[in-house]
Amino acid sequence: MSTGTPAEPRETQHEEPRTDAGTVASGAATATVDPRLLVRQEGFKGYLTDLGRRLRTGELGSVPVIVGLIVIALVFQLQDSAFLSANNLNDLFVQSAGTGLIAVGIVFVLILGEIDLSVGSVSGMSAAVFAVLSVNQGMNEVLALILAVLTGMAAGAVHGFFFARIGVPAFVVTLAGLLGWNGLMLQILGASGTINLDDDGVVAQLTNHYFADKAAAMGLATVCVLAFLGFSLLDARRRKAADVPSRPLSEIVLRTVVLAVPAYAAAFVFNSYKGLPLAVVIFVGFVVVGDFVLRRTGYGRKVFAVGGSSEAASRAGINVSLIRISVYSIAGTMAAIGGLFLASQINAANQSSGAGSLLMNCIAAAVIGGTSLFGGRGKTWSALLGALVIQSINSGMALLGTGSAVRDMITGAVLLAAVVIDSVSRRTQKTAGRA
Repeated sequence: MSTGTPAEPRETQHEEPRTDAGTVASGAATATVDPRLLVRQEGFKGYLTDLGRRLRTGELGSVPVIVGLIVIALVFQLQDSAFLSANNLNDLFVQSAGTGLIAVGIVFVLILGEIDLSVGSVSGMSAAVFAVLSVNQGMNEVLALILAVLTGMAAGAVHGFFFARIGVPAFVVTLAGLLGWNGLMLQILGASGTINLDDDGVVAQLTNHYFADKAAAMGLATVCVLAFLGFSLLDARRRKAADVPSRPLSEIVLRTVVLAVPAYAAAFVFNSYKGLPLAVVIFVGFVVVGDFVLRRTGYGRKVFAVGGSSEAASRAGINVSLIRISVYSIAGTMAAIGGLFLASQINAANQSSGAGSLLMNCIAAAVIGGTSLFGGRGKTWSALLGALVIQSINSGMALLGTGSAVRDMITGAVLLAAVVIDSVSRRTQKTAGRA
């Protein structure tokens, strides 16, 4: 297999042209010059110029969802002052973990331009496998957990095989998986239909364990901020050494401060309740690892390349089938992990595991967070932001005593708005010649 890899994402293209500050200031040049070069030459003015260019060309990034989160928080806080309480915010973050982890896998699939309708059933089946092995069979919980996750991975690999090798449409394969794995879950659970987990077991602690020491939350926030600063400085130094555009120190500092504000605010909220939740640590950890894989590895670039154009990726020497199978395996793995978190919330595996609106919420979380349904664009941070939006709506509605019917309608409206923004953004980029 050829070692050729696809081109870097658009934000890192156009690195060869070198222009002076006067040329960069012109309207024609700002549409083609690398934004980091623009900022380096014009400073803060160049940053504002690039921001305006992004807004004009539809490159909105995470701005809509962040604005949406702020609006949701303000609306519900005005309706009920308990919404922004430490207790409610802590529960909101913890309850987002299960859905968000499944959504991380969905992000990988959506980047391919495909869909996975089976993740809800896979999550429920994996929880059932763990419950039967650990409770009914008396197996060591850690080993049972590993086998449950491997079960999800195998289910995802099966989907990927039939899609990539046999040529069955992903929609049909995963729809069959939705029905088949749900039936297998019911078979595994048996006649009782419910298996209660150990209150002090490994899975039960996933959403019930807190690091009570206040230094834990503040320490994690500090580590995240310093790690971001360090990697940003290292990347800038590496790019300068290669004589390619890099972010100026002023922008790196500004981005670090922007990250530090929510990081320390979250740490303060956690410490105002029970401390740092283990669920949040694991969730954020998977998001960071997934982001690194997608943005900083050759495998991630291949995933984006296949999502952008499978034919072009194949001609570049990429094993398209292998990438597709691996992506669906990742989706199955994340579904299994998310299913264990959801089982932890109720401390049981039952016939309703993975059912209801879980599938739609997971897909909605990825899309609302900014991942494109058309493939080729997305980040694992989309799963985190989207899960927070959905859980914020659910939490706010619960505080107001609103029924599930209204919650589903509002979530559907938010999902539609996210897809509309994505569609308009793509159309604007095509008009601007960047799609």
